Amino acid sequence: MDAFEPGRTANRFLAALPPDAYSLIEKSLKTASFTRGTVLFNADDEVNQVYFPHHAMISLVAVMNNGTSIETATVGREGAAGFMAGLGQHRSFVRAVVQMPGIISSIPALRFRAAAKESEALRNFCTRYNEVILMQSQVTAACNSVHSIEHRFCRWLLQSRKAVDDESVPLTQEFMAQMLGVRRSSVSEVAGRLQKNGSINYARGRIRILDQSKLEKCACECYATINARTQLIWPPL
Repeated sequence: MDAFEPGRTANRFLAALPPDAYSLIEKSLKTASFTRGTVLFNADDEVNQVYFPHHAMISLVAVMNNGTSIETATVGREGAAGFMAGLGQHRSFVRAVVQMPGIISSIPALRFRAAAKESEALRNFCTRYNEVILMQSQVTAACNSVHSIEHRFCRWLLQSRKAVDDESVPLTQEFMAQMLGVRRSSVSEVAGRLQKNGSINYARGRIRILDQSKLEKCACECYATINARTQLIWPPL
């Protein structure tokens, strides 16, 4: 994790805060580069930091007793991980892991909670973004139950691209299989078909989206549903 000087934020949560609310947390924000696979906190951990991705993506992952895991929601430049600490929630119900490496700002949970006590706007933002995460988790749960691996794979790629605003995403098939809760061979088969039809290019652990319209046609309805409902709840960047 390499340190960076905080600059003008590209994070949607922070950018949309009123100036008086942002001023309460601005000096406590630290910005750094995080590597893929970094676990920010585990299920049942006390949340000590709140994280705001700038050009990175965080997966919120449910982990079973046997070690099996599946992604329930993603956090990109539109939001935050651990933000419910602002409303007094001390422990996480999921694991938060950096899925796409990049720049993330963070603030101690105690400082964020103190700022939220002073700012009604900040408390309201926490509540509203919690609705986004709950909605995304609910749609994802239904998606995992009823849609094919190929449709889910395309939906997931589009969400990832939107989260970091980049057509090229560094992802291994093994990691994608864990996030989707499927076998690695299934991911390999789907990636092969999408590469063959010109939707993506996959090489050396990096997927480049070549034709977004093809992916959108292949993706299940959940991608459009999540986008539409997010726009209803969450302010645009």
